Amino acid sequence: MKWNKTRIFLAIFLPIQVLVLQIVAKNPAFVEKYYSNGIYPYLSSFFRILFGWVPFSVGDVLLAFALFVFLRFLIRLLKTRFKNFIPKIIHFVAIFSVVYFCFYLFWGLNYYREPLAKNLGYDQSKYTTEQLTKATKHIIEKLNYYQLKIAKNDTLKVENPYHQEEMYTMAIAGYANLSKEYPQLTYQFPSVKSSLMSTLQSYNGTSGYLNPITGEAQVNDKVPKTSYPTTTCHEMAHQIGFAAENEANFVGFLAANYNDDVYFKYASYRMAFGYCISEIRKRDINLSQELWQTVHKGIIKDYNESYDFWQQYKNPFEPIIKKGYSVYLKANKQAKGIASYNYVVDLLLHYFETSKEI
Repeated sequence: MKWNKTRIFLAIFLPIQVLVLQIVAKNPAFVEKYYSNGIYPYLSSFFRILFGWVPFSVGDVLLAFALFVFLRFLIRLLKTRFKNFIPKIIHFVAIFSVVYFCFYLFWGLNYYREPLAKNLGYDQSKYTTEQLTKATKHIIEKLNYYQLKIAKNDTLKVENPYHQEEMYTMAIAGYANLSKEYPQLTYQFPSVKSSLMSTLQSYNGTSGYLNPITGEAQVNDKVPKTSYPTTTCHEMAHQIGFAAENEANFVGFLAANYNDDVYFKYASYRMAFGYCISEIRKRDINLSQELWQTVHKGIIKDYNESYDFWQQYKNPFEPIIKKGYSVYLKANKQAKGIASYNYVVDLLLHYFETSKEI
């Protein structure tokens, strides 16, 4: 039996990395200064420049190749009846060790940076139902306004006229406007693409993802286009270093809201309303029903269409995939897992109060 020293070293390096990561995770100020605002902007810019010009998703191709290699590894292991099992497992762990290192170096350490709320000077105290209701009424007012401005009739559903590729370009303009007031949210060197696995993403219930190895923002081009602007801006927020889902949601809201285009503004309040009304429903279902009655019928048709879209892709594996993703988020300092997305409500309320919108 021949042992590969490099593979053994890399395999041993994996638990060392895990230990170091636990230490780093306890020092968010260090991560914020030396990684998120230190080397990360240069690393991410490099990868967006490197792959941004490619017309297809390089990350999706790499992901498909990695899946192929993994399946081939399993098949060969079974065919050889686990012959040379230990060297093969060491080889597999060595590869995983390299991927683990690249994941956190290229992007993943952003999970352990300081909260965006602290960066923006927001008070992180809990909000009341009264505050939530006040903000939600404001959001409904704005949402109704933009729906009527676009559709000219409160019973008609908004029809986004743009192609997906157009919206990728338009989203950059929103970030440009946003950076004038929030320099820390500057976005440069675009690398946003439609995912080659959009159908698969639809079946696993996701609208997009960031490939941390290539730095590409991948968007599911099958999702209803009324939500497309915020989905795109959300993935772009991940690119500039906001790994936490609630923070990416908030930055995505801001970037869409600061856009001059009316469809982007509509999408921003559409997303904000979805999260806020969900929180109200948890606290007072009667109040949520009362608020829904003040929403234009055209907007309700829009939400119903989105619901119908996701329902057609429902399958037995989706909950398992979401549970796995939730475990992944919890392992990366997002204690509520997938529910972490909902924490955007806290940021939205502070934004509306500090910006004097309400």
